[in-house]
Amino acid sequence: MIGSLRGTVLERTEDGTALVEVGGVGYYVAVTPRTLAELEPGANVFLHVHHHIREDAQTLFGFLHRDERNTFQVLITTHGIGPALALAILGTHTPAALVDIVAGSDIGALTLVPGVGKKTAERLLVELRNRLSLPLLDPVGAGAAGQAGGRGSVVGDVREALIGLGYGVEEVRDVLREVPGTADGSSDASAVLRDALKLLGAKRA
Repeated sequence: MIGSLRGTVLERTEDGTALVEVGGVGYYVAVTPRTLAELEPGANVFLHVHHHIREDAQTLFGFLHRDERNTFQVLITTHGIGPALALAILGTHTPAALVDIVAGSDIGALTLVPGVGKKTAERLLVELRNRLSLPLLDPVGAGAAGQAGGRGSVVGDVREALIGLGYGVEEVRDVLREVPGTADGSSDASAVLRDALKLLGAKRA
């Protein structure tokens, strides 16, 4: 299984793939339009890769940031979301934005994804809320938990969600120490999760 590629961008294609040469071998990697725009031919690049294997094909999906790959992997294990739709979702919304969208049940934001209508968006919100471990990340619920001993509940919920996205236990522990509002329980869980994802993305860039 290929987990990452470090090499030189040879070319970008109109179908949303980049040709990356590693040790004399060229790999076609499917990426989001935003990532494709940053892959200048001739430039060195490091990509976090999801190696997707089917009976009839093998496809590499590349991401500049680890949290994008982690979220992609969560998306494709969700009912009704294949690799193409997962890539379209991440091409429209960052992982942190997606957390906010799902936590806030923002159907309109999901319909911005090409090919996603209102009914599909409603179904995806339900599916993603389960996959992203968000039932506990409700601001009202977090506030009530805060009165009963909030910090442990908020941090615990966010820790569980991040581990579910594929981050390591120690990595999650360290980044939660840096997120504002976790020490005194003043932030709700969805805000802490969003800030933690931003920090993790910056650290793994």
